[in-house]
Amino acid sequence: MPTTAPAAPPAAPLMTVTGATLVLAAGPAAPRRGAAAPAARRRPAGPYRRLFATPGARAFTAGNLLARLPMGMFGVSAVLMIAGQRGSYALAGAVTATGLAATAVVAPFTARLVDRHGQARIALPATLIAVLGWLCLVWCVRTQAPAWTLFACCAATATTPNIGGLSRARWTHLLRDSPAARHTAMSFEQAVDELCYLLGPVLATTLCSLAFPEAGTLTGAALLLAGMVLFTSRRATEPPPAGRTRHRSPLRSPGLPGLLALFLALGVVFGSMEVTSLAYLTGHGLAAAAGPVLALQAAGSCAAGLLYGALRPRALAGCVSALAVLMALPWAAAATGSVPLLAVALLLAGMATAPTMVTAMALVQRATPAARLNEGMTLAVTAILTGIAAGSAAAGAAVDHLGPTPSYALPATAALLALLATTMRGSASPTRR
Repeated sequence: MPTTAPAAPPAAPLMTVTGATLVLAAGPAAPRRGAAAPAARRRPAGPYRRLFATPGARAFTAGNLLARLPMGMFGVSAVLMIAGQRGSYALAGAVTATGLAATAVVAPFTARLVDRHGQARIALPATLIAVLGWLCLVWCVRTQAPAWTLFACCAATATTPNIGGLSRARWTHLLRDSPAARHTAMSFEQAVDELCYLLGPVLATTLCSLAFPEAGTLTGAALLLAGMVLFTSRRATEPPPAGRTRHRSPLRSPGLPGLLALFLALGVVFGSMEVTSLAYLTGHGLAAAAGPVLALQAAGSCAAGLLYGALRPRALAGCVSALAVLMALPWAAAATGSVPLLAVALLLAGMATAPTMVTAMALVQRATPAARLNEGMTLAVTAILTGIAAGSAAAGAAVDHLGPTPSYALPATAALLALLATTMRGSASPTRR
C-alpha cells in the first residue's frame, strides 16, 4: 500500500495583518557572508590584572620599585667599598651594623611623621638626608677620612623611609573596601621585597667588581632618590595625612606586641640562616656559589608570595606551622653533606616565608589605628631588623664554637619560637574573601 508523504509545513506568509497595518513577515534571516561569529565569552581577569587596573597603581608602583631595589644593594655595596678601600672587613661590618641599629631607632619616628603630615612632605626630605649620608660615606672612604666619620655618615642614612610600608599604606587606602584585593596587594608587596633582596646584592656585586668599589653605593643612592621622587609625585593615590591625633601608640594596640615578638623571631630565622649557610658553603669550598644558593631561598619566597596572593588567606598559625616544619629541612640536608640537597631545602624553606609575612603584616594592619598605619608597619620592620642582627651574631658565635652543620639548629629553633609566639597570641586570620 503506498505511503503518503507527510505534509510540508505551511510556508511563512509574505504579509500579515496586525490590527489595521499590513506588515511584511520576517522569515528566518540567512547569515550574511563575512559576518563575525558570536564573540567568545571572555575569561575573567586574574587578581593581579584587576589589582593593577586600579587607577594610579602602576605609576606609584614603578616609583616604589626603583626606590626599593637599593634596599638590597646598600649593605653589600658598603661592605665591598669599605673593605676594598680600607682593607678591613671588620670595619666594614661594624659600619653597616651601625646603620642598621640607627635605622631601628629612627625609622618609627620617621613613619610617625609620615602618618601625621603625609608621604610627600616627609618621605622625600627624609630620603634626601639619607642620600646625602651615602654620598658623604663615599667621600669619606675615598679621602681616607677618620673611621669615626664612616660611622657618622652611615648613621645619617637611618632617615630612609620604610618604602615598602609607604606602598602598602597606599594599597590599603585605595582598596579599603575590598579585603580580597588588599590580600593580593600585600602578597605582591612581599614578593617585591624578596625580589629586591634577590637582585640587589647581585647588582651591587657586579657594579663594585666590574666598575669601581663605590659604584654600587652611588647607583643605589641615585635609584633611591629617583624612585622616591617618582613615587611621591603620584599625589592622587597618597593617603590623606592624619594630622595630630589622640590615638595611642601602636605598641599599646591589642595584639601588636605579640606580632612584634613573632617578627623578631622571624628576623632571627633570616639572619641565622644566611650566616650559617655562608659558613657551610665556604667550608665546602663553594664560597663563589653562596650567592646563587642563598638566592634560591628568596626565589622560593617570591614565587610563593605571588601564588599566595591568588589564593584565599590562611590563618597565621597554619602559615607559621609550615614555616617551623620547612625550616628544619636545611638542618637535615646539611647533615647529609650534600650541597645540592641543601639548595633544594633552602628553596622549600623560602616558600613558607612569604605567606607567613603577608598574613602577619595583615594582622598588623588590623591591629594598628589607621591614623598611625605607617608607624605600625615600620615597627614590624624594626623588629625584623633587630632579629636579623641578633640572629647573625648568634649564628656567627655558633659557627665558631660548634661548626656550620650544628648551627642550622638555630634557625630551626627560632622558627619554633615564632610558632610559640603565634600560639600565645592566639590563632587569627585576616578577613576572608
